[in-house]
This record gives sequence, structure tokens and C-alpha cells, in this order.
Amino acid sequence: MMSRKLFLIPLLLAGCTVGPDYGGPHMVANAERAGAQFRRADALQTVPQPPLARWWTSLDDPQLTALIDRALAASPDIAIAEARIRKARATYREQRGNQLPSISATGTAIVADLPAGSLALPSQGAKSDRISAEFYNAGLDASWEIDLFGGRRRAAEGASAQAEAAEADLADVQVRLSAEVASNYVTLRELQQRLVLARRSAELLAQSLALVEQRERQGASSRDDVVRLRTELSRTQGALLPLEGQIAVTLDQLAFLTGDEPGAHDAALSAPAAIPALPASVPIGDPASMLRRRPDIRAAERRLAAATSSIGVNVARQFPSISIMGIIGLGGPSIGDVLDTGNVSTLLLPRINWSFLDFGRNRARVDQARGDRDEAEAQYRKAVLAALTDAETSLSRFGNQRESLLSAYRSAESARESARYAAQRFDRGAVPLTMSLDAERTALAATQSSIAAQAELTRAFIALQKALGLGWGESNP
Repeated sequence: MMSRKLFLIPLLLAGCTVGPDYGGPHMVANAERAGAQFRRADALQTVPQPPLARWWTSLDDPQLTALIDRALAASPDIAIAEARIRKARATYREQRGNQLPSISATGTAIVADLPAGSLALPSQGAKSDRISAEFYNAGLDASWEIDLFGGRRRAAEGASAQAEAAEADLADVQVRLSAEVASNYVTLRELQQRLVLARRSAELLAQSLALVEQRERQGASSRDDVVRLRTELSRTQGALLPLEGQIAVTLDQLAFLTGDEPGAHDAALSAPAAIPALPASVPIGDPASMLRRRPDIRAAERRLAAATSSIGVNVARQFPSISIMGIIGLGGPSIGDVLDTGNVSTLLLPRINWSFLDFGRNRARVDQARGDRDEAEAQYRKAVLAALTDAETSLSRFGNQRESLLSAYRSAESARESARYAAQRFDRGAVPLTMSLDAERTALAATQSSIAAQAELTRAFIALQKALGLGWGESNP
């Protein structure tokens, strides 16, 4: 009875868990408090309402939506992150299994036919030239290292936190991937429209050059005017090739992001189309919800939890470990003996191991783990501050770019009005055709500037959605 009580002592002590308990990270900024608002938000274009996770649907562009959905389903980056999740989850299952006994089955058959002189056996009667022996055994081996101080439980806690960090990493990939696809799509549409306008500008320059050359032959224009227009036409035509090259590069980049071969989207996207129009108002929520939503912060917090658990793992190594091994076997000189319960043999081997004198190695490992925890805590703090800075900077850039777009629109409208006025004066014979063509080319240049400003505003909108941590959804890899 006393031996049974002594055997239960390790089981009772198994509830002891050394090392610090993780209680969550400390607050980093006042923006984490409920009720805080973004400082750089523009009330004219943003509203403090919960934002859309699939923010790109607010742009109302079916081709963009199809590209992002394709990327989220087929990008190699998504597959890499999902594989890391499966690996981390398997590690967690392994650590949980390490807390339980391991049982293995064994079977042994020994059939020996040896020369008599090969074994140092005492002489028994008549000697034989050979010695024959048979032995058969079947049994179960069980071993269990009792988690006396909770080191294995801490390891399982850390593995669970690492698996959750891997899930957050997948969400972060989704956020970055959706933003990158959208940004490249906007760039594609911008380049296509710029190419259309550049070609039209080259056509107008060619008309102006033909008219000036005609006037030169008539003595009404100088050679300098002809050379100037020829130079400008060559420069404009030379700018077409880089635009065409940039369009091809952007199409290939979109194919790469969606997990496709170069040229996969050429047929569907080669026709010029408008830059997606932004919604009338942009919901942004509040800083506290943004920090809870951003996957990179969630990943940093989970890694802090894992690093905290690692301290307990190393602290437990400073204390004794108790393991128990048990063997149950059946066997004998005949194969039938493995079925005879009368031949049962059992063996129980409790073992204690304690590296009580290691000259500070265990303590050094604990200090290393504490250093890792402190680093993870600093990384978490950095992630929070970087997220707040990213969001505020994106809000500021979004507001400023809106003003730039309004200014570009006004300039383009003024240039178009001047072109219309010049065309009317030409129709009345008040000015030559070259002046009307020059005014139209000036209007085209102003329109190009407004297109660039529109593209920049849309990219600023995309950067804002990325900064808010939007674009990820639930996944079950």
C-alpha cells in the first residue's frame, strides 16, 4: 500500500508548472484604448464605420475582383503560408503527444545453431559438436516521462502559439497580396490610358509638322520651326515604346501574383479600361479595432506568447525528471509459449535524472529564453507603433492626394476649354491650324496629368486598406 502511495506522488506533482504565465502584452499606445480616433482622418472622405474586409468590391471593377480572388486562391505565397500552418499544427500535435506515454509492441524470435566451442558453457555429460537453442518472445513496452514541473506543457503552449502565429502570417500574406494585385491593376489601367493619349499627341504633332513643312515650302515659316516640331515628334514617338514595355511588364507581374504564367492575362486585360472609381466615402473604423485586426500584430503577439512559454521549458530543465518504463512479455523456448499466460513476465523501471551540477549551463539557457522573450516583446511594441504610423501616414497621403487630383482636374478642364476656344477661332479663320493643334496637345498633356493623379489617389486608397489590415479571410489549410 505504501508503495502505491509513493507511486502516486509524481502524478500529484504533475500539476506544477514552472516559468512565467503569459497574461498578454502590455499596452503600447493610447490609441489601443476604446474610443480613440485616427488623427489624420479627413472627415470629407472617411467615416468611422467598420470597414469592408473585401475592400476591393467597393471599387466595383469585376476584372479587379476576379484577379484578387484568383491570387488569393492560386498564389505560391498563399501555398507557402498554408504549408507553414500545417507544419506548425503538426508540431503542436507532437508536443501534446509528448505529454503522454508511448507504447510499442515487440516480437523476437531467436533460433541459434552454433559450434559447441563458440559459447563458454560448463561441460554437461557427453559433448556435442553443435549447440541448438530457440527463444520466442512477444510483449509491450511502455515509457512515460512524467511532466513533473510542466516543461512539456509549456512546450505545447509555445507550439500552439506558433501555430496561431503561422495562421496570422497567412492572413498578412492575403492583406499584402490583395493590395499588390490592386496596385498593379491600377498601374496597368493608368499606363494604357497614357499610351492612348500619347499616341493621339503624336498624331497631332505629325499634323502640325506637315502644316509647318508646307508653310516652309511657301516661305511662310522658318526652318527652325520645322526642326523643333520634328524633334518633339521624335521624342513623343520614342516615349511610346517604354509605355508599351511597362504595360507588358505589369501584365506579367499580375500573372505572377495570381500564380499564372507570363501572358496569361494578356487577352483579358490588353484592352484599355478606366481606372477604378473610388467610393464616395471610405470607412476606416478606429485605431483599437485596426490593431486587433492587423495580422502582423497578431503574429507578433503570438510569438511573444511562444517566447514566454519557452522560459518555462528551460526552467523545468533545472529540476529532476522522472520517467517510468514498463515491460510486459510472453515467451519461452517454444513458439507456443508466446500464447501461454503462465509465461508472463513484467518489469517496472522508474528512473530519476537530475543535472544538478552543470556549471551554469541550465541557467544560461533560461537567460537566453528571457532574452528571446524581451526581444519578442520589443518586436510586438515595434509592430504596434509601425501599424499606427502606417495608418496615419496612409490617411494623410490619401487626403493630400485627393487635393492634388482636384487641382489636376481643374487644370485639365482649363486646358480643354482653351483647346475648344482655339478650335473655334480656327474655324472662324482667326488663328492658324497649328495653334489649334498646339492647344489640343496641351489639353492632352493636362489630361495625362489628371490620369496620373487619379491613379495615385487610387493607389493611396489601396495603401490605406492595407494599412488598416484589410483583405484577409478565414482559411482552413
